This record gives sequence, C-alpha cells and structure tokens, in this order.
Amino acid sequence: MRPDQAEAIAISALAFIASDPQLLPRFLSLTGIEADQIRQAAREPGFLAGVLQFVLAHEPTLMAFSEANGVAPQDVDAAHKALPFGEERWDT
Repeated sequence: MRPDQAEAIAISALAFIASDPQLLPRFLSLTGIEADQIRQAAREPGFLAGVLQFVLAHEPTLMAFSEANGVAPQDVDAAHKALPFGEERWDT
C-alpha cells in the first residue's frame, strides 16, 4: 500500500473516532492528549499509525470503521504497516 493511501485511511479513521462520542474519550484517554491538541499531534511521526493501532486493537471498532468507510479490515492493517512507526519492525 502506498503511503498516501495509508494516510487517507488513517485520516478517515481519525474522523470516525472524532465523530463517535464513546470512542473519542477513550482514544484521548489512551493517548494522553487533549481534544484541542489533536491537530498538532497529527503532525507527529507515528500519530496516524497510532490511530490505526487504536482501531485495530478492538474488533468491533475495526468492523464498524470498515463498514462505515468501505475499507476492508485487512486494508486497515496494511495501512497501519505502511505508515511511519506502524511497521512491525518498530515494535521490536
């Protein structure tokens, strides 16, 4: 997957999270950022991979995102791996 495709999926995932009144507080709590810091945080390397990692970590969230955005779950995983700090080698 090309980096621009991966970024587009991650940005869609961020919008999905931001629009959900249950997911957004959980995402903010887990990441430790404030809602007004999201734009700034999104410029940091690894943030978009973290967004996809959040989606991938909870199957119901993954399936809801995939269905709402017409993105296959395996494409979300591929996008995660295509982004900086989303590659498996960064986890070791």
